Amino acid sequence: MSNIIKMYPLLLIADADKSLGPKLQFLQSRGASSSELTQVVSKVPKILGKREGKSLSRYYDFIKVIIEADKSSSKYEKLCHALPEGSRQDNKIRNVLVLRELGVPQRLLFSLLISDSGPVCGKEKFEESLKKVVEMGFDPTTSKFVKALHGFYQMSDKTIEEKLDVYKRLGFSVEDVWVIFKKWPCSLKFSEEKITQTIETLKMCGLDENEVLQVLKKYPQFIRISEQKILSLIETFLGVGFSRDECVMIIKGFPMCFGLSAETVKKKTEFLVKKMNWPLKSVVSNPAGLGYSLQKRIVPRCNVIKALMSKGSLGSELPSVASVLACTDQAFLNRMTTMVEKILSERVPMTSLRAIRSTCKKWNTLSQNQIFGKKQLQQASSL
Repeated sequence: MSNIIKMYPLLLIADADKSLGPKLQFLQSRGASSSELTQVVSKVPKILGKREGKSLSRYYDFIKVIIEADKSSSKYEKLCHALPEGSRQDNKIRNVLVLRELGVPQRLLFSLLISDSGPVCGKEKFEESLKKVVEMGFDPTTSKFVKALHGFYQMSDKTIEEKLDVYKRLGFSVEDVWVIFKKWPCSLKFSEEKITQTIETLKMCGLDENEVLQVLKKYPQFIRISEQKILSLIETFLGVGFSRDECVMIIKGFPMCFGLSAETVKKKTEFLVKKMNWPLKSVVSNPAGLGYSLQKRIVPRCNVIKALMSKGSLGSELPSVASVLACTDQAFLNRMTTMVEKILSERVPMTSLRAIRSTCKKWNTLSQNQIFGKKQLQQASSL
């Protein structure tokens, strides 16, 4: 009871006989069980402040769905204070129900509900913004849909045109801008100064104008990265042995590399080059390899390669970086087994199958945590 009063202290002055009692009876008459009613009122007591009738009924159904979809109790107090009174409340509820019908999941709707300035607060502006998002083909089950809705809701048509002009002056076509927006709806929020700074910094790194545009179209999140971080990571690449031309190739092939820390780049590069003996040019040709987890993918798979090569099961030639790191776990397991089968069948055709089984069983003698999960090793052993 103390939590209920804390969340909605106005209950203390509500008339039990003339207000609270009739409302509870009204909700029960609509089919609400005692347990459901207790749960809803205890989580969001503000419901008892609504007028009896359509408003109360609609609010109750709405809160009930939210509670059933999201069991995180820490959010209920926020919800209790987030919904305004009168038409603003009706707007929020109506708009959220529209989004739910479109397929927007509850986890994305909650942040809209507790926002005082979000896109679900209005009516005409919400409808206009939603129409634009739907027409652009955003998937309502993704966060990009909600971010795009925020973007259109917060910007007037005039502001959008001004943003388009900024990008056009910097070499982008209107089509380019909307392609970028679909990848990253936050792209229209940045100032001309910030976008220009990012472009000039990339040019300083050695990219020409066309290459810069291609990188930003591929990975528009690049715009938010600071000049200091871009230059710092370039120095890191140079420090581990890459040339400036190779840095450019890495940026073009894997722009997301700028989301990595300098320490991560060093560790991964040193492991691939020094521990596995892949040449730097192999990393340059497959820069996405730097984006994989060192502990969960790079080290385990490379341990398998080293183990098989030490037994002569893969021949003397080191597989490519891409063939080792870029595939799924199951595809990697299948690929390694196929390679072993081919080599062993050429050496000892009559016993190749036994050799494969023997090799796969030996994987179990290696550190399971560093190679594969137990389940995957068991799959390999059953071949």
